[in-house]
Amino acid sequence: MAISNSIQPILHPVRIRDLRPTQLTVGIREVHRKREQWRQRPRDEAGGFLGAHMIPAVIGPDGKPWIVDHHHLVLALHLESVEEVMISVVAKLNHLPRKRFVAFMDAHNWLHPYDGDGKRRDWHELPRRIDKLIDDPYRSLAGEVRRAGGYAKVPTPYSEFLWADFFRDRIKRKLIETHFTKALDRALRLAQTSAAAHLPGWAGVDGED
Repeated sequence: MAISNSIQPILHPVRIRDLRPTQLTVGIREVHRKREQWRQRPRDEAGGFLGAHMIPAVIGPDGKPWIVDHHHLVLALHLESVEEVMISVVAKLNHLPRKRFVAFMDAHNWLHPYDGDGKRRDWHELPRRIDKLIDDPYRSLAGEVRRAGGYAKVPTPYSEFLWADFFRDRIKRKLIETHFTKALDRALRLAQTSAAAHLPGWAGVDGED
């Protein structure tokens, strides 16, 4: 997702293990891509990279930072043995009781408690650590479709997950897992149809299926 709110940087690092995810899944291909990008950066630019990629977060009960974007990047950095990142505060809600906090987060579309089958779960099932996120191959597919020009990047929260659910109803999971290139070709064609016109960033042509 993308956050349009003005944010206030916290100018000190936060341990990745202390960050609370606000979603259940990631696309593991997206994570691998970001791991490779991290490895390819010049060694002396690690600090600059992290400073330029601050992680938006909401401060919740007990002062815990709940990240509301860049889950793929944070998981990639964790898997690359990075221990700390910089965060930017979207909102400070540590004064709210947990139940009110979760309701506020949900109302602002800052939670995405959907599992690898696209089914909504209770917020209690959200992982407590970034390394507990599970893979949703449809999220990986949606990310590849966007990079291939199938739809535009937009600030709509969780737009890639909306596209993932669109493909989930039309492309078999087995095809994604065994023949990703074929699945991508099919998804690119589907993304141009009028059936996808309601989705954020749609770049098709009205009336063409």
